[in-house]
Amino acid sequence: MKPFEGTVLVAGATGRTGRLVVERLQARGIEFRLFVRSGVKAVEQFGPEVVDRLVIGSVLSDKEVEAAVQHIDAIICAIGGEVTNPEAPPPSVIDRDGVIRLATAAKAAGVTTFVLVSSLAVTHPDHPLNKYGRVLDMKLAGEDGLRELYGEAGFRYTVLRPGGLIDGPPFMHELKFDKGDRITGTIDRSDVAEVAVISLWHPKAVNQTFELIRANNDEALQSSLEPFFEGL
Repeated sequence: MKPFEGTVLVAGATGRTGRLVVERLQARGIEFRLFVRSGVKAVEQFGPEVVDRLVIGSVLSDKEVEAAVQHIDAIICAIGGEVTNPEAPPPSVIDRDGVIRLATAAKAAGVTTFVLVSSLAVTHPDHPLNKYGRVLDMKLAGEDGLRELYGEAGFRYTVLRPGGLIDGPPFMHELKFDKGDRITGTIDRSDVAEVAVISLWHPKAVNQTFELIRANNDEALQSSLEPFFEGL
Protein backbone atom coordinates (compact mmCIF):
# COMPACT_ATOMS: atom_id res chain seq x y z
CA MET A 1 0.00 0.00 0.00
CA LYS A 2 1.31 3.44 -0.93
CA PRO A 3 2.39 5.49 2.10
CA PHE A 4 1.00 8.91 2.84
CA GLU A 5 2.08 11.77 0.57
CA GLY A 6 1.99 15.14 2.24
CA THR A 7 3.28 16.92 5.31
CA VAL A 8 2.38 15.66 8.77
CA LEU A 9 2.39 17.84 11.88
CA VAL A 10 3.23 15.87 15.03
CA ALA A 11 1.80 17.52 18.14
CA GLY A 12 3.57 16.39 21.28
CA ALA A 13 6.58 15.33 19.24
CA THR A 14 9.04 15.33 22.15
CA GLY A 15 6.87 13.09 24.34
CA ARG A 16 7.66 9.42 24.72
CA THR A 17 5.07 8.34 22.13
CA GLY A 18 5.40 11.40 19.90
CA ARG A 19 9.14 10.88 19.57
CA LEU A 20 8.52 7.38 18.19
CA VAL A 21 5.90 8.72 15.79
CA VAL A 22 8.53 11.05 14.38
CA GLU A 23 10.98 8.17 14.00
CA ARG A 24 8.42 6.12 12.08
CA LEU A 25 7.67 9.04 9.76
CA GLN A 26 11.40 9.43 9.16
CA ALA A 27 11.74 5.72 8.44
CA ARG A 28 9.03 5.93 5.77
CA GLY A 29 10.34 9.13 4.24
CA ILE A 30 7.18 11.09 5.06
CA GLU A 31 7.57 14.85 5.32
CA PHE A 32 6.85 16.18 8.82
CA ARG A 33 6.81 19.19 11.11
CA LEU A 34 7.17 19.18 14.90
CA PHE A 35 4.80 21.22 17.07
CA VAL A 36 6.69 21.50 20.35
CA ARG A 37 7.00 23.77 23.36
CA SER A 38 10.79 23.50 23.49
CA GLY A 39 12.97 23.73 20.41
CA VAL A 40 16.02 22.91 22.52
CA LYS A 41 14.49 19.62 23.66
CA ALA A 42 13.51 18.74 20.09
CA VAL A 43 17.03 19.33 18.78
CA GLU A 44 18.47 17.28 21.64
CA GLN A 45 16.20 14.39 20.70
CA PHE A 46 16.27 14.51 16.91
CA GLY A 47 19.43 16.43 16.03
CA PRO A 48 20.07 19.83 14.44
CA GLU A 49 18.61 18.69 11.12
CA VAL A 50 15.08 19.23 12.49
CA VAL A 51 15.56 22.95 13.15
CA ASP A 52 13.80 23.90 9.93
CA ARG A 53 10.90 21.58 10.80
CA LEU A 54 10.12 23.09 14.21
CA VAL A 55 6.98 25.00 15.05
CA ILE A 56 7.33 26.34 18.59
CA GLY A 57 4.13 26.82 20.53
CA SER A 58 1.50 25.39 22.81
CA VAL A 59 -1.97 23.92 22.37
CA LEU A 60 -3.04 26.43 25.03
CA SER A 61 -2.66 29.30 22.55
CA ASP A 62 -5.14 29.94 19.73
CA LYS A 63 -2.60 32.04 17.84
CA GLU A 64 0.21 29.49 18.11
CA VAL A 65 -2.04 26.59 17.13
CA GLU A 66 -3.38 28.48 14.12
CA ALA A 67 0.19 29.18 12.99
CA ALA A 68 1.22 25.54 13.46
CA VAL A 69 -1.44 24.07 11.17
CA GLN A 70 -0.64 26.18 8.11
CA HIS A 71 0.60 24.29 5.01
CA ILE A 72 -0.04 20.92 6.69
CA ASP A 73 -1.87 17.92 5.20
CA ALA A 74 -2.32 15.75 8.30
CA ILE A 75 -1.88 15.80 12.06
CA ILE A 76 -0.87 13.08 14.48
CA CYS A 77 -1.73 14.32 17.96
CA ALA A 78 0.12 12.64 20.82
CA ILE A 79 -0.32 15.30 23.49
CA GLY A 80 -1.31 14.45 27.05
CA GLY A 81 -1.53 16.15 30.40
CA GLU A 82 0.95 15.43 33.18
CA VAL A 83 -1.63 14.07 35.58
CA THR A 84 0.75 13.50 38.50
CA ASN A 85 2.36 16.95 38.28
CA PRO A 86 0.37 19.44 40.41
CA GLU A 87 2.04 22.37 38.65
CA ALA A 88 1.06 21.20 35.14
CA PRO A 89 -2.14 22.32 33.41
CA PRO A 90 -5.07 20.02 34.28
CA PRO A 91 -6.31 17.39 31.81
CA SER A 92 -9.27 19.58 30.93
CA VAL A 93 -6.86 22.13 29.48
CA ILE A 94 -4.69 19.67 27.51
CA ASP A 95 -6.64 16.49 26.77
CA ARG A 96 -9.97 18.20 26.09
CA ASP A 97 -9.49 21.88 25.24
CA GLY A 98 -6.06 21.45 23.63
CA VAL A 99 -7.20 18.66 21.34
CA ILE A 100 -10.37 20.50 20.34
CA ARG A 101 -8.43 23.74 19.75
CA LEU A 102 -5.97 21.90 17.50
CA ALA A 103 -8.70 20.09 15.58
CA THR A 104 -10.74 23.26 15.13
CA ALA A 105 -7.81 25.21 13.75
CA ALA A 106 -6.71 22.30 11.57
CA LYS A 107 -10.10 21.92 9.97
CA ALA A 108 -10.34 25.67 9.34
CA ALA A 109 -6.93 25.49 7.64
CA GLY A 110 -8.05 22.62 5.41
CA VAL A 111 -6.04 19.86 7.09
CA THR A 112 -7.98 16.80 5.95
CA THR A 113 -6.54 14.02 8.14
CA PHE A 114 -6.31 13.88 11.93
CA VAL A 115 -5.01 10.96 14.00
CA LEU A 116 -5.48 11.22 17.77
CA VAL A 117 -3.73 9.05 20.34
CA SER A 118 -6.18 8.74 23.23
CA SER A 119 -6.47 5.97 25.83
CA LEU A 120 -8.17 2.72 26.67
CA ALA A 121 -11.07 2.94 29.18
CA VAL A 122 -12.17 6.49 28.36
CA THR A 123 -15.80 5.34 28.47
CA HIS A 124 -15.41 3.95 32.00
CA PRO A 125 -15.90 6.91 34.36
CA ASP A 126 -15.17 4.82 37.47
CA HIS A 127 -11.72 3.81 36.24
CA PRO A 128 -8.97 4.60 38.80
CA LEU A 129 -7.16 6.91 36.39
CA ASN A 130 -10.08 9.30 36.59
CA LYS A 131 -8.96 10.21 40.10
CA TYR A 132 -6.38 12.41 38.38
CA GLY A 133 -8.33 15.37 37.11
CA ARG A 134 -10.93 13.17 35.41
CA VAL A 135 -8.29 12.56 32.76
CA LEU A 136 -10.17 9.80 30.96
CA ASP A 137 -13.33 11.90 30.85
CA MET A 138 -11.30 14.75 29.39
CA LYS A 139 -9.75 12.47 26.76
CA LEU A 140 -13.22 11.27 25.77
CA ALA A 141 -14.40 14.87 25.46
CA GLY A 142 -11.41 15.57 23.20
CA GLU A 143 -12.30 12.54 21.09
CA ASP A 144 -15.92 13.67 20.82
CA GLY A 145 -14.83 17.12 19.71
CA LEU A 146 -12.62 15.63 17.00
CA ARG A 147 -15.33 13.28 15.77
CA GLU A 148 -17.82 16.13 15.54
CA LEU A 149 -15.40 18.32 13.59
CA TYR A 150 -13.89 15.70 11.31
CA GLY A 151 -16.89 13.47 10.69
CA GLU A 152 -17.94 15.56 7.70
CA ALA A 153 -17.34 14.69 4.07
CA GLY A 154 -13.88 15.60 2.84
CA PHE A 155 -12.23 14.98 6.20
CA ARG A 156 -11.07 11.86 7.99
CA TYR A 157 -10.09 11.01 11.54
CA THR A 158 -8.74 8.05 13.47
CA VAL A 159 -8.88 7.76 17.25
CA LEU A 160 -6.46 5.25 18.76
CA ARG A 161 -7.12 4.00 22.28
CA PRO A 162 -3.98 2.15 23.34
CA GLY A 163 -3.75 0.07 26.50
CA GLY A 164 -1.16 0.65 29.20
CA LEU A 165 1.93 2.02 27.47
CA ILE A 166 5.23 0.14 27.70
CA ASP A 167 8.62 1.62 26.86
CA GLY A 168 9.94 -1.59 25.34
CA PRO A 169 12.40 -2.17 22.49
CA PRO A 170 11.17 -0.80 19.15
CA PHE A 171 9.88 -3.68 17.13
CA MET A 172 6.45 -4.87 16.06
CA HIS A 173 4.30 -7.33 17.99
CA GLU A 174 1.11 -9.29 17.48
CA LEU A 175 -1.67 -6.84 18.28
CA LYS A 176 -5.37 -7.03 19.03
CA PHE A 177 -7.70 -4.35 17.71
CA ASP A 178 -11.21 -4.04 19.12
CA LYS A 179 -14.10 -1.60 19.35
CA GLY A 180 -16.46 -0.81 22.20
CA ASP A 181 -13.86 -0.15 24.92
CA ARG A 182 -14.17 -3.64 26.35
CA ILE A 183 -10.61 -4.99 26.35
CA THR A 184 -7.72 -4.45 28.73
CA GLY A 185 -4.01 -4.92 28.33
CA THR A 186 -0.74 -3.21 27.51
CA ILE A 187 1.05 -2.17 24.34
CA ASP A 188 4.49 -0.91 23.37
CA ARG A 189 4.71 2.76 22.48
CA SER A 190 6.60 1.81 19.32
CA ASP A 191 3.61 -0.21 18.11
CA VAL A 192 1.24 2.68 18.85
CA ALA A 193 3.49 5.00 16.85
CA GLU A 194 3.53 2.63 13.89
CA VAL A 195 -0.26 2.23 13.94
CA ALA A 196 -0.69 6.01 14.12
CA VAL A 197 1.43 6.47 11.01
CA ILE A 198 -0.33 3.70 9.09
CA SER A 199 -3.67 5.30 10.01
CA LEU A 200 -2.76 8.27 7.83
CA TRP A 201 -3.53 6.28 4.69
CA HIS A 202 -5.10 2.93 5.54
CA PRO A 203 -8.72 2.78 4.27
CA LYS A 204 -9.83 0.71 7.25
CA ALA A 205 -8.76 3.52 9.60
CA VAL A 206 -11.07 6.14 8.10
CA ASN A 207 -13.37 7.62 10.75
CA GLN A 208 -12.61 4.79 13.15
CA THR A 209 -12.24 4.75 16.92
CA PHE A 210 -10.67 1.58 18.26
CA GLU A 211 -8.68 0.05 21.07
CA LEU A 212 -5.34 -1.71 20.60
CA ILE A 213 -3.26 -3.91 22.89
CA ARG A 214 -0.60 -6.55 22.55
CA ALA A 215 -2.22 -9.89 21.80
CA ASN A 216 0.28 -11.90 23.85
CA ASN A 217 3.70 -11.71 25.48
CA ASP A 218 5.60 -13.18 22.54
CA GLU A 219 8.18 -11.01 20.85
CA ALA A 220 7.56 -12.33 17.36
CA LEU A 221 8.48 -9.65 14.84
CA GLN A 222 5.79 -8.85 12.27
CA SER A 223 6.67 -7.65 8.80
CA SER A 224 3.86 -5.11 9.01
CA LEU A 225 1.10 -4.01 11.37
CA GLU A 226 -1.24 -3.21 8.49
CA PRO A 227 -3.02 -6.62 8.51
CA PHE A 228 -4.44 -5.94 11.97
CA PHE A 229 -6.60 -3.18 10.46
CA GLU A 230 -8.53 -5.78 8.49
CA GLY A 231 -10.37 -6.84 11.65
CA LEU A 232 -12.03 -3.45 12.05
